[in-house]
Amino acid sequence: MAKIQFSNIKKSFGSADVLKGIDLDIAPGEFLVLVGPSGCGKSTLLRTLAGLESADSGTISIDGKKINDIEPQNRDIAMVFQSYALYPHMTVAENMGFGLKLKNLAAAEITKRVNEISELLQIKHLLDRKPKELSGGQRQRVALGRALSRQTPVILFDEPLSNLDAHLRSQMRLEIKRLHHNSKSTMIYVTHDQMEATTLGDRIAVLKDGVIEQIGTPSEIYHRPKNTFIATFIGSPEMNFLEGAVLEKIPWPEARKADQILGIRPDAFALNQGPLGTQEVALGDFQIDISENLGGQQMLHGTLAGNNVRILVDSMDNFSMKQTLPLKIDLTKAHLFDKKTGLNQRL
Repeated sequence: MAKIQFSNIKKSFGSADVLKGIDLDIAPGEFLVLVGPSGCGKSTLLRTLAGLESADSGTISIDGKKINDIEPQNRDIAMVFQSYALYPHMTVAENMGFGLKLKNLAAAEITKRVNEISELLQIKHLLDRKPKELSGGQRQRVALGRALSRQTPVILFDEPLSNLDAHLRSQMRLEIKRLHHNSKSTMIYVTHDQMEATTLGDRIAVLKDGVIEQIGTPSEIYHRPKNTFIATFIGSPEMNFLEGAVLEKIPWPEARKADQILGIRPDAFALNQGPLGTQEVALGDFQIDISENLGGQQMLHGTLAGNNVRILVDSMDNFSMKQTLPLKIDLTKAHLFDKKTGLNQRL
């Protein structure tokens, strides 16, 4: 395990400021996910830690030791890439043991580690094969195995599952989660997929335009988004934003101010079928325009007080087009944002 600190990290490519003063502390043994849209700087931040990019200014430390000027091969960091980066002329066993061979470990120790990790990843039967003989999921397991076999205190993942289909991504997320649980390594994982972020991370750092917008647990990020960008980016489907007359029903002083919007996630609405609880507010009638079956749930698209709204309900419930449903909201699940700044007014 290792503690990692980024202090005021800045990086530019020509006139483009990619990282704009990143401050970030990562606890020993933590699984931190860096998430954000393409071009936000998440991969660049990861590469500065690995030594594949140099920061223009600022300090990167591991366990209190500055590593800015240490060569990549001497940072004791393993990295799993999107492209797998396997040597095509080597067998699986040779690929997994290559880093250990460079460290001059004895052949018996290399074999021992490769066998242990390959058994953990269920690829022991593949050790004599070449990468071209493997499926995408198998190649990614080999790439994971190569990183894990080195037993480094820090392991980095740069969008490692983006080349896999949805089923394999789901399987590999579980593998990585299990590996982190059994490992003593500090792990940093880069993705643009908010599903990967929320299912894998102990904490999530959401980046936008080279700035960390919010850091927190998946639950904190989802239930207490700092601004409209977070509320939109984290959560699928994204949050509803309501304006106009519906705000008059919300008993918050801030809701009376100009340029406010109400944020409600699709799964936070409830049917108003009885007495309201102490924290509940009736929002009015929702008219259904169309329904999407999502398996265990269905998404109802429609209008509420002149706003286009989506709500999630049980797929077993039967609704018809143009039907109206009385909706309510528990205020503990509602958010109020300033339209100009985007900031959550209830935090």
